[in-house]
Amino acid sequence: MKQLVKLIAATAISFAAMNQVASADALEKIKSAGVIRIAIDLSVPPWSFKDENLNPTGSEVEAAKLLASDLGVKMEIVSTNGANRIPFLLSNRADAIMSALSITDERKKLIEFSLPYAGATTYVAAPKSMNIKAFSDLSGKRIAVTRGTTNDADLTAAAPRDADIIRFEDEATTMTAVVSNQVDLVAQVPTLVDLINKKNPAKDLEPKLPLRTALMGVGMRKEDTELKQWVDAWVKKNVANGKLQEAFKKFQGTDLPKEVIAASQ
Repeated sequence: MKQLVKLIAATAISFAAMNQVASADALEKIKSAGVIRIAIDLSVPPWSFKDENLNPTGSEVEAAKLLASDLGVKMEIVSTNGANRIPFLLSNRADAIMSALSITDERKKLIEFSLPYAGATTYVAAPKSMNIKAFSDLSGKRIAVTRGTTNDADLTAAAPRDADIIRFEDEATTMTAVVSNQVDLVAQVPTLVDLINKKNPAKDLEPKLPLRTALMGVGMRKEDTELKQWVDAWVKKNVANGKLQEAFKKFQGTDLPKEVIAASQ
């Protein structure tokens, strides 16, 4: 995980000069272009995925569409994964990130975040029959996780040294590994644990150990101050009017966490 942070930091330095010129007035450039490029990982249902007609959908896609509509521009999805969300932003391949991006102190060193507009509690999940009551019970266990996510960082910090953490490049591959019985345990949000159980009921997974309740924000470059001001006001407005709660519940099947609502005021 430290190597990943160093790599992202190096990317930030490499593109800093370019971004200061290219993004001097990101909000105005987005309006002039008539399009906002939003980095989204389309392998993370129900957050963001492709439906049976291969159209992007999910709570993140719905929120991104709302943002673009309120801004008066078209939305262009920049397909990404957990590890390259921030590098895509810093290299100016995207104007913003809306991809279940948790707000963390490490990430705040590299990018700016809007006020929280979504969130979730993540867990280590295991078969119900498995006796997992403490992180020490993960000793010798193989646990799947998506590389570069907060799940990866939290699991790495909490698991005993002899736990075998198996890292995959995106959420779809992580879930496939668990569904196909390559790995029995996974660090994930409950909605994706439920999806694994639907695909393979014999897994009979349940959340065992909470990792964190993450607040998620729109990721932007540090120099894009006007864009951040606009997005913060947009979050406040659409939490207050209930539109972000509606999009979240439509796909997540649960209310927007109270921590998100409190932090978005």
